[in-house]
Amino acid sequence: MAKDIRVRYAPSPTGLLHIGNARTALFNYLYARHHGGTFIIRIEDTDRKRHVEDGERSQLENLRWLGMDWDESPETHENYRQSERLELYQKYIDQLLAEGKAYKSYVTEEELAAERERQEAAGETPRYINEYLGMSEEEKAAYISEREAAGIIPTVRLAVNESGIYKWHDMVKGDIEFEGGNIGGDWVIQKKDGYPTYNFAVVIDDHDMQISHVIRGDDHIANTPKQLMVYEALGWEAPEFGHMTLIINSETGKKLSKRDTNTLQFIEDYRKKGYLPEAVFNFIALLGWNPGGEDEIFSREELIKLFDENRLSKSPAAFDQKKMDWMSNEYIKNADLATIFEMAKPFLEEAGRLTDKAEKLVELYKPQMKSVDEIVPLTDLFFSDFPELTEAEKEVMAGETVPTVLEAFKAKLEAMSDDEFVAENIFPQIKAVQKETGIKGKNLFMPIRIAVSGEMHGPELPDTIYLLGREKSIQHIESMLEKIR
Repeated sequence: MAKDIRVRYAPSPTGLLHIGNARTALFNYLYARHHGGTFIIRIEDTDRKRHVEDGERSQLENLRWLGMDWDESPETHENYRQSERLELYQKYIDQLLAEGKAYKSYVTEEELAAERERQEAAGETPRYINEYLGMSEEEKAAYISEREAAGIIPTVRLAVNESGIYKWHDMVKGDIEFEGGNIGGDWVIQKKDGYPTYNFAVVIDDHDMQISHVIRGDDHIANTPKQLMVYEALGWEAPEFGHMTLIINSETGKKLSKRDTNTLQFIEDYRKKGYLPEAVFNFIALLGWNPGGEDEIFSREELIKLFDENRLSKSPAAFDQKKMDWMSNEYIKNADLATIFEMAKPFLEEAGRLTDKAEKLVELYKPQMKSVDEIVPLTDLFFSDFPELTEAEKEVMAGETVPTVLEAFKAKLEAMSDDEFVAENIFPQIKAVQKETGIKGKNLFMPIRIAVSGEMHGPELPDTIYLLGREKSIQHIESMLEKIR
């Protein structure tokens, strides 16, 4: 009988939710939801040195913002944090010690460092050499007594079967195997402070929570043989493993690094800038997984339905900020105005721009935005000084017919009453200038746009003129005429 699908995302609360971790969570979530399984969140907080006070809340909050839900977590279940499970780990540490599959190690950090230096100098692969090697039982007892008398607190190491072969069929990469002799000798399963090491605790947790599939990044591949050793030592069946390929920076071709300043890498950054969570969810889902076909825009429900672990990519996933921004713009363009306006309000308020025309401004620039915070620079025209013209804009304004167009359009605006000055009446005035002057197309629209807005491209020209207001539009045209005469 096939076992129930139970997968987990197990972050360390050591910082903000990174794109790489978000992808791990997302693929586990999609896998569980596609197969009708259970998605679990547990917190791996045994690395006390790197623990961040707000790390757990930040992880959960950002996952929720992305649109994920889960079935079990520290919010609903007891002992879903590693720090709450120390008794359980101790139980299995004691069992392995009693069975002679693990032992207490009294070697000091200084001794380990000196041995590592010696090995490197001799051109040997650094590894731990069993400190009891060649000792009789009496010598061993004397060594332990001496160390304990000196106040040395031991670690606990797993006795590694050096001739063992540790292999598994990886959901992504196919068959993988490691030799027991290549993992650096007997390794620590419990630190001096009594806390278990990651590779030990994770096995206990996965077994205890009946995890069926472990889907994670391929930086964990080297951890898998160690974990298989613990499964073997405790006589447990291991879950299935799948290791997703690295995420690389599409511009540099190198592993995505937190130092890459040209990419937004934390989910928090996307939230703060006003990206739509659905867009970020969609983008991350396609980092290392391909649903087939040409489409790239999918709802969460569609992604759940389409998710197929057999289509997880074997080559690195390229993180392309431009693609993220394109996708985000697609979502903003298609979102309803009320949603985007609500998101834009804090940005407009902070900039002192939450006026009675604010909603109209958001509507005007909505098709251009990749993140809602862009509403502030996009609306500079309406609240700041006239921008400096680029060389290309100056070239347009040097055209022979430009003064004729601007004079004629200015006269039209001056002739309009306040009641007549609405967006739908402005385009007919531009067409009337065309009729009177015989000037049309680019030579008609471009000079008016540059004179009014200071830019060659932008949203609908009648809307821009309306929002700018009649007086300000006339003023901008007059200033431009003075410059070009």
